[in-house]
Amino acid sequence: MSGSSAHPARGIEGLSEPVTGPARRVKVVGMSEQTPPAGVLLLCRDLMFLSKVTATAKAAGVAVQVVRDPATLPPAGTRLLVDLNQEGAVDAAARWRAETGGRVVGFVSHVDTETIGRARGAGLDQVLPRSRFTAELESLLRG
Repeated sequence: MSGSSAHPARGIEGLSEPVTGPARRVKVVGMSEQTPPAGVLLLCRDLMFLSKVTATAKAAGVAVQVVRDPATLPPAGTRLLVDLNQEGAVDAAARWRAETGGRVVGFVSHVDTETIGRARGAGLDQVLPRSRFTAELESLLRG
């Protein structure tokens, strides 16, 4: 299995090549090239967690654009799922919400009360412990 293909926008098993900078879109296999941009963005650097979220999204038929750097979070989409333990994530999520009017769901370690407080204070719509986020992931992806 090779990462190159006849079509430059396609990669292995339906994953697209980088769209802008470090942002990546997960495209569900079988969707047409006319598929609108992902309504769900995921801001996360944790590769293991990225894998879990993108696999769940693929199984649910939901397109997700992955952004690994808070500084490159595009003002697009309708929902943002964000790893709040990532440096700069709370501020980037609050900025994204103000620019798009979209819904922000943050996840964080349940013992990180400082980050939980900052996220709630910044106006994020929902702040969940990582375990609850994982348990509710499919419904959060579907909206």
